[in-house]
Amino acid sequence: MKQSGKKKSINSICACNRNKILHIFLNITTMIKLHQAAFIFFCFLLLITCRSKTNAPSNDDINAINLKRGNVILCGPPEKEFGKVSFATSCSEKTKKDFDLGMAMIHSFEYDEAEKIFAKIIDEEPACVMAYWGVAMSNYHPLWAPPTQPELEKGAKAIAVAASLTQKTKRESDYIDAIASFYKDWNNTDHKTRSQRFEKAMEKMYAAYPTDKDATILYALSLTAAANPADKTFRNQKKAYNILNTLYTGQPNHPGIVHYIIHTYDYPELAAIALPAARKYAAIAPSSAHAQHMPSHIFTRLGLWDDCINSNLAAASSAKCYAETAGMKGHWDEELHALDYLVYAYLQKGDNDKAKKQWDYIKTIKEVQPFNFKVAYAFAAIPARYVLENKLWKEAAVIHVDNEKFSWQNFPWQKAMIHFSRLLGAVHTGQTENAETELKNLKNIHDTLIAQKDSYKANQVMIQIKTSQAWILLVKGNQNEALKLMNAAATMEDNTEKHPVTPGEVIPARELLADMLMQLNKPAEALLAYEEDLKKHPNRFNGLYGAATSAAKSNNLKKANDYYTQLLTLANAATVNRPEMETAKQYLKK
Repeated sequence: MKQSGKKKSINSICACNRNKILHIFLNITTMIKLHQAAFIFFCFLLLITCRSKTNAPSNDDINAINLKRGNVILCGPPEKEFGKVSFATSCSEKTKKDFDLGMAMIHSFEYDEAEKIFAKIIDEEPACVMAYWGVAMSNYHPLWAPPTQPELEKGAKAIAVAASLTQKTKRESDYIDAIASFYKDWNNTDHKTRSQRFEKAMEKMYAAYPTDKDATILYALSLTAAANPADKTFRNQKKAYNILNTLYTGQPNHPGIVHYIIHTYDYPELAAIALPAARKYAAIAPSSAHAQHMPSHIFTRLGLWDDCINSNLAAASSAKCYAETAGMKGHWDEELHALDYLVYAYLQKGDNDKAKKQWDYIKTIKEVQPFNFKVAYAFAAIPARYVLENKLWKEAAVIHVDNEKFSWQNFPWQKAMIHFSRLLGAVHTGQTENAETELKNLKNIHDTLIAQKDSYKANQVMIQIKTSQAWILLVKGNQNEALKLMNAAATMEDNTEKHPVTPGEVIPARELLADMLMQLNKPAEALLAYEEDLKKHPNRFNGLYGAATSAAKSNNLKKANDYYTQLLTLANAATVNRPEMETAKQYLKK
């Protein structure tokens, strides 16, 4: 056999890593002339070795990931739109449409359905390495609560399979390495550290692939996910916005760009800049319940309550459709999330009837899938907001979450809202002993969160503790210490941003400071506190009313007139029956 013949045989039989095989074989044949049968056998052995390293993973490896499978559930217009995404992979062309849909769903946080799509690709083409990356990305929730243990295990297994496959490009290897940095040593490393590792890995990709828009978008997302909530310069967020805004002109219908702009500027100081993105996102991805809801983050920051209400009515409807189509036993978590924002908006409009209707509705909900951080938050925040916003102190003192079936021990921060509401109710109804008991409960929850190394939530509970101590001291007659602690609580809250999942604090600390100053007959100081709080929480019903009454009592008639007028303009629905409205009308008649 001639040398050229030997090359041809190797190229045809040993398709994997052919140059390396050829080099080895040629070196051997220069030392010894092989019999043709021996040569064929030798190539066969090399082929087996090569195939074992590059073929698709075994069924056992795939089954071990425990992928979500089934029909992809979509609710929305007939076109089932999620925006326009085009993500390049080395997988076969037949997978492209599904892969792009999976990525579009990830960008709208439709994680369960995205995983189903990537599972479908794996079943059809087990060697499609980026499908495993897609599964890992579907289980990393950068702006929600950290992944659960099963989700972390799934993501780690999926990315391990992806790393074991050799048929991938350098770009794909870098994508895989980037998300692998998040899952690495997940059981011994906290979520914050792993999110920061992912940010650094995506920063390298952003530098290495400057024309890769997907890497750019995901880098911007990682910046927002790793941002320090105490950083009032918003360094990460501003950098992410500048990156995304540069891409927007060329890809106006990419769901990730507008979605992440909203999250990136979901802060009172920045929200106005993200308003155009908020007004467009729902139309880009009308089949996503989250896309219907997400604009309300910006609407809430700007006090645009009618827009917020419409957004969350659409989101709740879409979420109900999803649960019914999926055959869920109960409700989907996205519905509860939308209801939390919806009730908050109704309360700021002064519409107690509609807010109470939603509270009564959640009392009937006994099953939610999955029961997670945002669901627990909605169950606790909705009743707490209703009684505190309306100053229903007797009801607040005995408030409880109706559905005790859920595992509340897994959600200490949410439980703290209930204890905080009871404490304020007890203080305002003269039940100091009960207030002290609830204060101990808050301190125990704070200790639990410290032990869990959850500094953000521990800090939020500490704000409630200082607020609680201040009001207890006020009842006991220690006014100076009460104001000192209440100011400290308000300053702590000013220096920390709200959690991305929530519409806002269950009741702002600076608003409570203003309430305390009014109770101490210091209306001029109260007015300053109300006005300062309205900068961060524009168009809050109680903020406007408090500013109006404090201005009137301090003889600032122009401001009193302006704030009462704003209140009547804001709460103009026929269903509004709060007594503050009559006070405003009577004042303006004078």
